[in-house]
Amino acid sequence: MGADAGYRTIEAGFEATGEFEDRRSRFIAQVRHVESEREAEEFIQEVRSRHHDARHNVPAWVLADGRVRCSDDGEPQRTSGMPTLEVLRGAGLADVCCVTTRYFGGTLLGPGGLVRAYTAAAQAALAGAREADKFVTMTLVTRVTCVIPYAAYGRVERLVSECAGKVRDSVFAEDVQLTCDFRAGDEARFVAAMRELANGEDLCKVGEPRFAQF
Repeated sequence: MGADAGYRTIEAGFEATGEFEDRRSRFIAQVRHVESEREAEEFIQEVRSRHHDARHNVPAWVLADGRVRCSDDGEPQRTSGMPTLEVLRGAGLADVCCVTTRYFGGTLLGPGGLVRAYTAAAQAALAGAREADKFVTMTLVTRVTCVIPYAAYGRVERLVSECAGKVRDSVFAEDVQLTCDFRAGDEARFVAAMRELANGEDLCKVGEPRFAQF
């Protein structure tokens, strides 16, 4: 994943779930947006608490910085965590954690059966997120804040639009404080135009690029 390529994730605050059943064993995949190892671990513990009576709660997560982790949580090696991780990667997702709960049905499924079951459960959860329109694209964004006189408000608002930016917030006090987002790189044109508008005065405060919905 390129550092500035952007990526897809699941909308924050939404939990996707999907189920698969094979010979009375139930596999329940639960997927949520996470932005750090700590958030992933918190979600894993939440699911383990929720399904404390299940035999296995298999975690897999992918972060936008390239870190990944998965565990078989007592299942035979490479039959559960890795297949789940491959589903997340195959969908091009990052900043997501999937925990798949298994309630044992009394019949051993064998390595092939387990791989199919964990894969199917994770795919079902992602299909649910897709149907609910909960996939979002994260883009490298630079935030620019500027303070301008009231008389310049309309002109600057148009300038933001012409430079392919979006006004996120306007605070009207003695002057107007505008908070705008631009795709990383696009802000340079806006900042230069603002400097020209202000006869060389620098009215803009430029933040560090970060991933966000745009």
